[in-house]
Amino acid sequence: MNEEELKKRLEMLKVEHRDLDAAIDALTGAGITDQLQIARLKKRKLKLKDQIAMIEDYLIPDIIA
Repeated sequence: MNEEELKKRLEMLKVEHRDLDAAIDALTGAGITDQLQIARLKKRKLKLKDQIAMIEDYLIPDIIA
């Protein structure tokens, strides 16, 4: 993947992460007690966060001062 593709992928992952966050908030706010579904959404959200961090690390390398 080139840099532009990675940036597009990063933005898609961030949107999905925000959507999952909103879905989790909606489920917990509505009093839904399906803990298995909420746990699956949270697990997916964590995987997305890891993918986001990996792409960001690749696009913005650490600069040693």
